Amino acid sequence: MLDKMLVDHCAPTLAGMKTGSLFAKELDGGLFCELFRADRKLAPMGLRVTALGVRGTRALVYAYRPAYLREDLRREGAAEILCARGYIAWDPDQCLWHLRERLAASRPFPHEIGLFLGYPPEDVRGFIEKKRCKYTGLWKVYGDEERAVELFTLYRRYTRSFRVLLAKGIPVERLAVPDREKFRGRADGFPRISCDL
Repeated sequence: MLDKMLVDHCAPTLAGMKTGSLFAKELDGGLFCELFRADRKLAPMGLRVTALGVRGTRALVYAYRPAYLREDLRREGAAEILCARGYIAWDPDQCLWHLRERLAASRPFPHEIGLFLGYPPEDVRGFIEKKRCKYTGLWKVYGDEERAVELFTLYRRYTRSFRVLLAKGIPVERLAVPDREKFRGRADGFPRISCDL
């Protein structure tokens, strides 16, 4: 069940295209054991799987690439957003700890969470400042609309393909791509899986 949820919600992160993904999963007696096993099998690919917290009867599961997160938190604009909210932007582990505290203390989600998911800082800032967005897809776009639409299309294609491959019996750890140069907005350099399945 967790593998299916990882593919459904985290395929772009598994494919090395996105820094992180977040989804909610019902709490049950074995959830934290499942998360531990998923984290162990995906760690060799440069991925981590953890619970960011619990809200009601659901755990917030975060799958991410620490190397990408480190880079993203240092991007122009990101550090400014985080520092204004009490984060130490140059330390991803401390940032995650602070995010957990903010998630526990606030409703709705703290808006800076988009930075932990690989959203561009200009899109996160636009959302925080309640500007008028240019496009709504997997997130609200305030910056480069053309690039965002291209990313949304690729993310959806990889998700569909990974679902088919998982259904054919390929385990999630084999779908995950090892860390590599972070995706820069074009498909070259990414695993050649059939996106037409």
